[in-house]
Amino acid sequence: MSRIAKNPVPLPKGVTVTTAADAVTVKGVKGSLSLALKPGIQVVQEEQELAVKVNQGIEGIIAIAGSTRAHLANMVQGVSKGYERKLELVGVGYRATLAGKNLNLTLGFSHPVAYLIPEGVTIECPSQTEILVKGTDIQKVGQTAAEIRRYRPPEPYKGKGVRYSDEKIELKEAKKK
Repeated sequence: MSRIAKNPVPLPKGVTVTTAADAVTVKGVKGSLSLALKPGIQVVQEEQELAVKVNQGIEGIIAIAGSTRAHLANMVQGVSKGYERKLELVGVGYRATLAGKNLNLTLGFSHPVAYLIPEGVTIECPSQTEILVKGTDIQKVGQTAAEIRRYRPPEPYKGKGVRYSDEKIELKEAKKK
């Protein structure tokens, strides 16, 4: 079995797990998430830990067991603490504002960009140049942040655009005459 799948997933206080034959549901303070299980994989709760068990007769199931364990660990952290990605807008006149279920972005285009906020994700704008994407599902949070960044990725000469807060942009030197 894979080394990752052998490690148990610890359950913090306030997190409950419901296992069925083909799905696992994790509930916590921030919400609930469910994961569909592949045939040949079982999730067993032992005291305050989750363990992934594998039916060895199926080809390629060992690789899926490690992924299942990683998904379970992400779900447990998501329903207990949550996930957050911070984006920064760098550029003159670049702004972000919230209007209901839309995030309105002014990114130097001739038109404003309206991004519809997906279900399960909340977006906050502490200032006009900062965007906080929060949620329980790590995949939805990362995908939402990537879609917002895709409207205007940082350009390599001045660094203007939408970037992650921990992203480092190496600026290129301008062409010399």
